Amino acid sequence: MSYKVNDKLELEHFICHNYNDVNAWIDKAQAGISQPLTSSVDVRESKNKFAPVDHNMYPAGFNNLCSKDLLHCTDRFREAFDLVRKGIKRVGILPESHTKNKYYLDHLHHLKTTIEMCGTEVTLFSPDQALFVDMSGHKIELESHSGFKLEIFKAQVQDNQFICVSPEKTFDFEVIVLNNDQSVPLPIDWKSLKTPIHPSPFVGWFKRQKIHHFKHYKKVADEFAAHFGINPDLIQAQFSFVEEIDYETKEGLENLATEVDSVLSKLPEGSSVFVKASQGTYGMGISVVASGDEIRSMNRKVRNKMDVGKNNLKFTSVLIQEGVETIVKYDEAPAEVTIYLVNGRSSGGFMRTNPLKGTQANLNSQGMVYRKFCISDIKQDCDHQIKEGVYSVIARLSTLAAAYEMKELMESK
Repeated sequence: MSYKVNDKLELEHFICHNYNDVNAWIDKAQAGISQPLTSSVDVRESKNKFAPVDHNMYPAGFNNLCSKDLLHCTDRFREAFDLVRKGIKRVGILPESHTKNKYYLDHLHHLKTTIEMCGTEVTLFSPDQALFVDMSGHKIELESHSGFKLEIFKAQVQDNQFICVSPEKTFDFEVIVLNNDQSVPLPIDWKSLKTPIHPSPFVGWFKRQKIHHFKHYKKVADEFAAHFGINPDLIQAQFSFVEEIDYETKEGLENLATEVDSVLSKLPEGSSVFVKASQGTYGMGISVVASGDEIRSMNRKVRNKMDVGKNNLKFTSVLIQEGVETIVKYDEAPAEVTIYLVNGRSSGGFMRTNPLKGTQANLNSQGMVYRKFCISDIKQDCDHQIKEGVYSVIARLSTLAAAYEMKELMESK
């Protein structure tokens, strides 16, 4: 079948010369549905396509964005807060509980200061009582990898809102920014809370499935491609899924192996696929295989790695995704681009590179290094490098899909 845009080079030129029209189409689609407050999208570029391979609504790498992009993020946060209520001044951030990760604390510092530049007072707090077990007071004081000092206040729910356990500190939040992906849900009756919370607490990994995200992305990508006459294969990876898997007992592994071979049969010879936990995060629960036999012959060590993830979340549903072989390199090491979005708009990014891995491997693993990748200068047709514009558009389409996914999850809460 012939399209107006048939190959990757044509796609790059098309987006460069029609950048404003392309983004206007996305703006219009986003206008009818609430967007995730924060998003990060991993984008892979191969010889033949650009494709999103992961989407996270609770990103943990604002410390990897360049200073100019963080200023851009501030503008987007203010726009998002104004949709909640004009002139918001008091913001709470509910973070992850892994506070021993000093790089995550760097992220929290940058997220906090970026939101503070909106003219707001920002407080870090947590209802996770385990964080404060060894503390005699109502807060913990932490130092990040880069030496930034942080305070996290101990919280509880009272009268349908979060309050500090100590009367010395008043919260009175007008909006709460959730930066906890809830691989295991926090023991909170979210429905009873009066304070607006973004992104929604009902789209954590205890409920969300990558399978559903990529179903929504396929629909969005196909509609976008049809509107502009683009070959849809240029902007998405092939995928399938298998449910009711138990790596420990090997239940369902034969079905998984058969489906792996089915996906590979649709790809060029020599291809591989990513076998991912549908609820996985932090690069956990992922294997790269080139045949179904590799699934059948998985040893116990690999099966254990695939069986459970962060906070011992057991994986039972699996996404099988085309292995998009990256052609992007940094210092001769394979790399991929991650775009950060605030309120559905591309607002920053970085390169994830891993000198210990190959071009078809999972780069979000031991040995990875982050390199800043500034995108905030992209404003209009050809006012940018072509690649940056394509990455931004792909990330926005992925986040539009996440908005539909979020709507579906919210309706079933």
